[in-house]
Amino acid sequence: MNTQAIKKIVIVGGGTAGWLAANHLAKNITSKQPDGVEVMLIESPNIPTIGVGEGTVPLMRQSLQALGISETEFITECDATFKQGIKFVNWQNNPIVDKPEYYHHAFDYPNLALTPYWLLHKSKHKNSHESATSFADAVTIQAKICDAGLAPKLITTPEYQGLTAYAYHLDAGKFATILTRNAVEKLGVQHLRAEVRSVNLADNGEIKSLNTDTLGEIEADFFVDCTGFKALLIGDALKVDFVDKSDVLFADHAVTIQIPYDNENAEIPSYTISTALECGWVWDIGLKQRRGIGHVYSSKYISHDQAEAQLRAYVGKAADGVNSRLIAMKIGYREKFWHKNCVALGLAQGFVEPLEATGLLVFDVTAKMLAEQFPSTKAEMPLVAQQFNKNVRKSWDNVIDFVKLHYCISQRNDSQFWLDNRDPNSIPETLKEQLERWKFQPPTQYDFASRFEIFNLENYLYVLYGMNYPTDISLIASRLTNIDNAQQEFTHIAEQAELATSRLPTNRALIEKIHQYGLQKN
Repeated sequence: MNTQAIKKIVIVGGGTAGWLAANHLAKNITSKQPDGVEVMLIESPNIPTIGVGEGTVPLMRQSLQALGISETEFITECDATFKQGIKFVNWQNNPIVDKPEYYHHAFDYPNLALTPYWLLHKSKHKNSHESATSFADAVTIQAKICDAGLAPKLITTPEYQGLTAYAYHLDAGKFATILTRNAVEKLGVQHLRAEVRSVNLADNGEIKSLNTDTLGEIEADFFVDCTGFKALLIGDALKVDFVDKSDVLFADHAVTIQIPYDNENAEIPSYTISTALECGWVWDIGLKQRRGIGHVYSSKYISHDQAEAQLRAYVGKAADGVNSRLIAMKIGYREKFWHKNCVALGLAQGFVEPLEATGLLVFDVTAKMLAEQFPSTKAEMPLVAQQFNKNVRKSWDNVIDFVKLHYCISQRNDSQFWLDNRDPNSIPETLKEQLERWKFQPPTQYDFASRFEIFNLENYLYVLYGMNYPTDISLIASRLTNIDNAQQEFTHIAEQAELATSRLPTNRALIEKIHQYGLQKN
């Protein structure tokens, strides 16, 4: 049994994933203590942050607070704005010119008990001219707040607290900078700049050391691969295979553009706008100074030039003369995420298209998972690695199922891209079984029993019933005995939404006040 203590961790690669890993590890293993584990990050001076998409989910708020980062500082330094969910435009049916349809995937936890009653109410309006209230409007106040362009809190609300659940839109490069400063100055992480040229393996197959261009050979007990799609350690050196998932999720490229606002007082939506197109979708994210817009698409169905033309058509004249950036995406994940004395995080671990802000979400979750169960000795490593691999694979499969859900329950048939996405042969068996079951009763918490589901019951409900999934509620209608109570709750939510929209500032107004005055500390 190898009882050798793990005393030095080297993270290879910076960017958001590398610095999230550095922060979580250093925070959890007290690297500043005399007997603590040394955490070192080696970053190439020549590789920019990819930053595909700039959206987060509410878990990021918890991470920032746990890492001791001031919310005021984060917002002012990262060009950040508030995000309360995603507005999905034209995902359900073929688009009608000048008549976009949409639904909200809100971040607020809905009143789950109301779901069957909303379905019952909706079924009664099926043949009526009166339209039923949308699912998000019925079960939460947040959709109304989003439609009104409002923020999730007041300037007097303390840091990291809000009237509704929220996350952020941010500048990925500036976010990496603030994470770097926090890790180095507060948590004692060593930051080195060098190019890793090659990896040296020990006789037992573990990584022994790294050869760099300017710092010579660097040894460590444990290595974290944050080298992006190159996967220099986990892929090139340790030969862990990549599991391709492009047969399930077809989007493999993104063309992106950054557009300044027409004027400095332009309103900022407090949600990501995700608009479905013929062969993919466009994200539209409002930061304080600019919009970040990208067309995610499948090169099997559309050329790069056509994809860029569709992006520029979406933006309009503001895109004239503005350079775009093309990003190739490798869809899938590693066969193992922890092998020998190396863990892959970030793009080296896996990636799917940035729908639902999956990238930063999985990077943060798995970095935290590694930090909180990090072994003390080499002897513990194989057992911890086995559990880590099992949990992370489950997380990735859950993410892939959830992203696929948005496509496969769509009624769009205006291109081969959408027809192929609806083909049962492209739908994972796990998702297919759930969808069949949900035709007869709405999802419940028992469908999401694992703690490692990245997306859970509430997320599925917003998408399923935002897209009018056909659950036949008549089969269980006789069990719904609290109709009066449910109606009272629907009325209460509507009244609370009206009250909130009368009190909250716009997203732009609150961000400007935070830059001017800052938020209260807890």
